[in-house]
Amino acid sequence: MAVEEILHVLAVDDSLVDRKVIERLLKVSCCKVTAVESGRRALQYLGLDGETSSVNFDELKVNLIMTDYSMPGMTGYELLKKIKGSSKLREIPVVVMSSENVLARIDSCLEEGAEEFLMKPVKLSDVERLRDFILRGDEDKNEREVLTTTRKRKIRSDESRPLIPQSSESAPHQSLPKRQRLITTVD
Repeated sequence: MAVEEILHVLAVDDSLVDRKVIERLLKVSCCKVTAVESGRRALQYLGLDGETSSVNFDELKVNLIMTDYSMPGMTGYELLKKIKGSSKLREIPVVVMSSENVLARIDSCLEEGAEEFLMKPVKLSDVERLRDFILRGDEDKNEREVLTTTRKRKIRSDESRPLIPQSSESAPHQSLPKRQRLITTVD
């Protein structure tokens, strides 16, 4: 995708306030935004609801889909599965957002193919990072897999990270989380 092209984002959120916040952040980041209030409306817009879409998919050129996780009727996870199950849409990156930090949800979304799982409130820096990632294109598909694996490790290790940074002159095992230090010491 050329830098001159405008990134088109489909934003899906049942909360009017959250939709407006996401829409504003995306517009500030020079993105074209289509905002809908439900997973069902997103599927209609994308032409995946079994009915004929009012817009030709080739004209849509949606580059990114951002969806809330918790929505009535169809969750963001269910929407993600439908998009990734579509031969026409599976390559479109999907970002899931939530105000609830539930590890099982995060894992299931990332395993199903979400590019990212963002905690609400979404910040301008999150949107700009996503925009830059999408504009770079699919130069290296392995990069996505590495990012997903790293993200999962970071989420899981946040609780075990020491609060006080260890000095670099310390023994190598001292920079490990406490549980691993105990295992290392016992050996």
